[in-house]
Amino acid sequence: MVYVFLADGFEEVEALTPIDVLRRAGVEVRTIGVTGKTVTGTHGVPMVADILPEETDLAAADMIFLPGGMPGTTNLYASDFVRDAVKQFTESGRYVTAICAAPSVILGGMGILNGKRATCYPGMESGMTGATAVDAPCVQDGKIITGRGAGAAFDFALTLCEVLCGKQTADEIAASVCYVR
Repeated sequence: MVYVFLADGFEEVEALTPIDVLRRAGVEVRTIGVTGKTVTGTHGVPMVADILPEETDLAAADMIFLPGGMPGTTNLYASDFVRDAVKQFTESGRYVTAICAAPSVILGGMGILNGKRATCYPGMESGMTGATAVDAPCVQDGKIITGRGAGAAFDFALTLCEVLCGKQTADEIAASVCYVR
């Protein structure tokens, strides 16, 4: 299972593309409304989350995903629940994934990227404390997967799909949506 953390101000494309791709692959994905059951994206698109933090069983998930967007990223970082989940997943060796501002603000802010290769929204690299910034749409370093931004959402989503379901499944989904890798 994958948990997707949503807070008011999340970037819609960055959140919904991985959710869609993973669900097409048959992965159970649950969205968590960190700022409430209805969460509004940075461009005014409301989304009803599947569950709230108090309904979450972190032990049941293999991966957590932190979409970017502003002020969504800072709203996620302000949550004790989100920071505790990131810490738990990092310490237990499970996948922690983030795109756009989230690698810098959240993972960098927590020191999670020390000694790792990572990417983030251009101009925010200085927030990725201890990381080697890589100029790429998506970067995987062990169980940490980071993406650049909305334009890299499909590359990022297909990488998540590949690590959870295999390259063949990721390639099949890419072909089914006419995405050229």
